[in-house]
Amino acid sequence: MKKHSFSKLAAISPDTLLIGVDIAKNAHWARFTDYRGIPLGKALKVLNNKEGFENILTTIKVVCKQHGLDRVILGLEPTGHYWKTLAHYLISHEIKVVLINPYHTKRAKELDDNSPTKNDKKDALTIARLLRDGRFSQLYLPQDVYGELRVLSSTRVSLMKRHNAIKNTIKAVLDEYFPELVTVFKYPLKGKACRQILKSCPFPSLILQLGRDKVLTQMKKAVKKTIGQKRVEKLFKTAKDSIGVTYGIPSAYLKLTLLLGELELMEKQLDQLETAMEEALTHTGFKEIILSIPGVGIITAASFLGNTGDPLRFTHPRQISKLAGYNLIEDSSGENKSRTTISKRGRKQLRNMLYQMARTTVAVNPQMKALYHYLKTRPANPLKKKQALVVISKKIITIIHSLLKKQTQYQPELVFNQFRKNQMKQVA
Repeated sequence: MKKHSFSKLAAISPDTLLIGVDIAKNAHWARFTDYRGIPLGKALKVLNNKEGFENILTTIKVVCKQHGLDRVILGLEPTGHYWKTLAHYLISHEIKVVLINPYHTKRAKELDDNSPTKNDKKDALTIARLLRDGRFSQLYLPQDVYGELRVLSSTRVSLMKRHNAIKNTIKAVLDEYFPELVTVFKYPLKGKACRQILKSCPFPSLILQLGRDKVLTQMKKAVKKTIGQKRVEKLFKTAKDSIGVTYGIPSAYLKLTLLLGELELMEKQLDQLETAMEEALTHTGFKEIILSIPGVGIITAASFLGNTGDPLRFTHPRQISKLAGYNLIEDSSGENKSRTTISKRGRKQLRNMLYQMARTTVAVNPQMKALYHYLKTRPANPLKKKQALVVISKKIITIIHSLLKKQTQYQPELVFNQFRKNQMKQVA
């Protein structure tokens, strides 16, 4: 058992009241036990409102007084978002709240009755007994600017999903009605001229009906610089030879107009959101330090801090790697040993953001590019592309944590120690 597990067990003393709470939308269920896991009283229904929260707080005080207990640890599963209000309320009243992995609850609930049957009261008791065994993790609710960054970064992820879904739907419409448009405008949704065409005459029949002069006039509404006549001629020739379908043109035009309006709204919202992220990043005091790393931008830096919270609360970068689910695991039994892989037990948003950050730094950061090349070509155990990018992601975590701890900016010559430099020279 690891050292930190012993410290968790040491926190469970005979004067500790353990409370397991099964979270639901309208009402939670709580079970109280002593440090041995013996139930104290019946299950308590906790309504998800102020009355219910005050009731559990009162019950905690009564149970502690009845059994002479001085300390309280309450555990709950961080599923969905319904747990956050209860946790915030209890923490504000000086109740220690910790988190129980839902996977552990699912595996442990069969131990008492040898049955996978699920009900809220049973799960609450299982959670309380997992507390007794020290199988919990500390709760961290980011405050101040880190709370702002967490909300902003998660909101941006949601907006980007909707933004990409709209773009894909627009592309599907064009693939059906005007698939050759990409031969005239390589990126139809990026250029202003093409955007204007999509708004005014997006399909071949509408282009031919409007005429060359009017199409050119439409394009000039969006682009101030001179539009080449050759581009207009190519558009007309492509429209004339198009294999796109010709049915439902009015309905498809309306659909495309609505989608374009929604896309522009999303783009404005993303701009507004990213401005707020930059402002919050500035308030952390870490902006200049993190942005000194080549390949790390405002959005990725803000998302990193939004997912980790205050990075200086971690004593070692390995803790951040574990938070992202980048800690290595393997399955072995007897002589059988599987390949090592990452656990993926952590914050998915943080892991995805770090992976994208790694891809960017490999392209523009000389040190990360050299490390990436070494990892893929080293004589012993060369890594595949994705595996190498995971290693780069963990290296970025180490760099950011080190820079923030020392309050210094990125220095290329200090990225690698002499041993790593010698390794990389051998495959250069």
